[in-house]
Amino acid sequence: MRLKDKVVLITGGAQGIGFGIASRLAAEGARLSIVDIHLEQAQVAADELTKAGAQAIAIRADVAERSQIQAAIKQTVETFGQLDVMFNNAGFNKPMPFLEITEDNWNAIMRVNGLGVLIGTQEAAKQMIKQGNGGKIINTASIAARQGYPDFTPYCASKFAVVAIIQAAARAFAQYKITVNGFSPGVVATPLWKTLDKDLMEMGASSKPGEAIDEFSKGILLGRTATPDDLGGTGAFLASSDSDYMTGQIVAIDGGMILV
Repeated sequence: MRLKDKVVLITGGAQGIGFGIASRLAAEGARLSIVDIHLEQAQVAADELTKAGAQAIAIRADVAERSQIQAAIKQTVETFGQLDVMFNNAGFNKPMPFLEITEDNWNAIMRVNGLGVLIGTQEAAKQMIKQGNGGKIINTASIAARQGYPDFTPYCASKFAVVAIIQAAARAFAQYKITVNGFSPGVVATPLWKTLDKDLMEMGASSKPGEAIDEFSKGILLGRTATPDDLGGTGAFLASSDSDYMTGQIVAIDGGMILV
């Protein structure tokens, strides 16, 4: 129960990596705000956590709309009394061959994955500074923040941006005892990859269901793709006091896919 009574807001928390981490944090005693663009899915997730004995609420927000993130933080504080940990996890990808990438594709991905993380980091920090007790901000990066992939160029750029935000924010907020860290998953079996699988087939980058994820997974030393549950332990570590003397860092959770 390392997170007993800690209040955690997770964007993109209704499914996939976000819900996997939320489940682990709930088991560690956290009180949770599940924030997602899809309110019904967020409510299902919050209800599941509540049935398991946690305290959880669902909030709808577009992470790239500052007023909506401000409202989500306000509702969280009104419900639970404070904000201790912010997970800026929401993100998406829409692959395109490098020479076919459009301005619309670039802007849509950067809006959520880059601007959304910036806004979430800013607004969480403002609340934590106001409270005066420090806090933890944790942002989801990716192996795509450590290596570029031609069909995922805007996504890679957005995740490189996440790393830059983490490092800059760590320097900006250390004086307030707010740590800012991140983690970089590899290939994780989530709804995002199911969508990517279809997209990659449509653009001719793969020929059959499952081929793309199998190809990407070949270099994983541990021999399998990750599940959201595989990321929960690291998420709990970063959210807990165990990581107090750590800031500006990215923890790789990719099964040994990229070694640097």
